[in-house]
This record gives sequence, structure tokens and C-alpha cells, in this order.
Amino acid sequence: MIEPAEVERLLKARFADAELELIDLTGTQDHYQARIVSSAFNGKSLIEQHQLVYGALGAAMGSAIHAFALKTYTPEAWAKISRGSDGRSPT
Repeated sequence: MIEPAEVERLLKARFADAELELIDLTGTQDHYQARIVSSAFNGKSLIEQHQLVYGALGAAMGSAIHAFALKTYTPEAWAKISRGSDGRSPT
């Protein structure tokens, strides 16, 4: 288990400009869903974006976090999606 505040701290340490939404899906502090909007994702493939996030979470991904549903966006992509001009679900 890992406190949501600690997950947020780890992510904010790597993605200082991030707009972050984190949800503990089960209340057990080991299944999370996150939406991260950061300029750190500019020019990166979706796989590379997710690898950056997993790297930020470090050892927690292999132990304290059992499941991590992840959506990553550049600020530009998020602006399009949040306006509804893209087919991807924003959450």
C-alpha cells in the first residue's frame, strides 16, 4: 500500500508542471487511476509517456502499487480533448 499523497508527491517531483488527477479505485491504496497532463510528454509516444510515469513511481510500481490505470496527455492534446474535439475519453 502507498498513500495517495505519496503517489502524488512522486509524480509531482518528476512532472512539476503536471495537472494531476489521482483516484484510489478500491480504497485499498494499491489500485490507482491517474490522468496526468504535462509538457514533459511533448514529442514522446504513448509508450514513452507511460515509461516516464512508471520511472517516476520507481519501486512502488513493483510492490506497493498493484494496478495503475494511466492516461497521459500533453497540454495541447488535453486542451483539444477537454473541448470535446477529439474522440478520446478525457477520464
